[in-house]
Amino acid sequence: MNELELKYGCNPNQKPSRIFMADGSELPIKVLMGKPGYINFLDAFNGWQLVKELKEATGLPAATSFKHVSPAGAAVGLPLDETLRKIYWVDDEELSPLACAYARARGADRMSSFGDFIALSDVCDKATAQLIRREVSDGVIAPGFTDEALELLGQKKKGNYNVIQIDEKYVPAELERKQVYGITFEQGRQNLKIDDELLSNIVTENKNMPKEAVIDLKIALITLKYTQSNSVCFAKGGQAIGIGAGQQSRVHCTRLAGSKADNWFLRQCPKVLELPFKDDIKRPDRDNAIDVYIGEEYEDLLAEGAWQRVFTEKPAVFTREEKRAWLDKMTDVALGSDAFFPFSDNIDRAKKSGVKYIAQPGGSVRDDLVIESCNKYGMAMAFTGIRLFHH
Repeated sequence: MNELELKYGCNPNQKPSRIFMADGSELPIKVLMGKPGYINFLDAFNGWQLVKELKEATGLPAATSFKHVSPAGAAVGLPLDETLRKIYWVDDEELSPLACAYARARGADRMSSFGDFIALSDVCDKATAQLIRREVSDGVIAPGFTDEALELLGQKKKGNYNVIQIDEKYVPAELERKQVYGITFEQGRQNLKIDDELLSNIVTENKNMPKEAVIDLKIALITLKYTQSNSVCFAKGGQAIGIGAGQQSRVHCTRLAGSKADNWFLRQCPKVLELPFKDDIKRPDRDNAIDVYIGEEYEDLLAEGAWQRVFTEKPAVFTREEKRAWLDKMTDVALGSDAFFPFSDNIDRAKKSGVKYIAQPGGSVRDDLVIESCNKYGMAMAFTGIRLFHH
């Protein structure tokens, strides 16, 4: 089969729609369940590239949670501590390394991951399928699925959950093309390898990049390869913890990614972990309530009595001073940027979210000011010399 007809394109009025191999060869995928759509396949193919490269770069199983052709989260399969298990709602699960990767990818920004398309670097096992079965998701792509995993995934959406198997040996052509307004664009594929050598040009006074920081910077940069530009990614402990995508201003990317990283860490504060939820409140509603509780508008909701819908008793306000005191404990965060930082305000904002390690292309006329700001904060920064725009 060298083509697959789709229900419609990005929107229901965009017909006809299909995916196909222009050279007449076989499609490198099989749809095992469901009927994936145009955007599903965009997410699936971008996500598959991301996790394939993450595994190649780290040697660990990888997962990503995609929404609207950008990752909401990406991670490798490192074990989860008790706190992370709790904030990712998996404290009652037996987790394989691949399941740990997906729990991290989904858990970093659970609100953005709601209704995601999942990509897995390895054969989907029972433990990973069990996590996927519990979440609101559109589909999954992987190089294979165990029988137990397929049985569990078949229980989603009355058997209509989208399950795609991809040939992991498939190698795309060196040139890629797309059309815009009837005009064909052509370019060489982005085949840049994110490796240790790319991070070797450390331009700051602090030259220390521990192994864990190098892994996190690789995760950040590989994530950026498949994130709509401009983009910035914060990473820590084997996963992306904040992704700022598609902003016209670099500092707005940094602010957006930083605010998501802050929320990820604030969720781990005992004051948040101990929120008195009613027993019948579902996970998505708990995620929304936590986001409101962490946010500035919570005091307004207290006054309106809205807390009664989800909590058994009125939680105390999480004050700005308490939040700042907790965030000051977040350290050793890695940050990747898909293009150079034009101003040092990005570094100032990164510092507020515990960033210590940075990788960016360099090449700005203000590189000296950016380096000076990093030196002021004791950060280690590598110039990669390579831009990672993705459109």
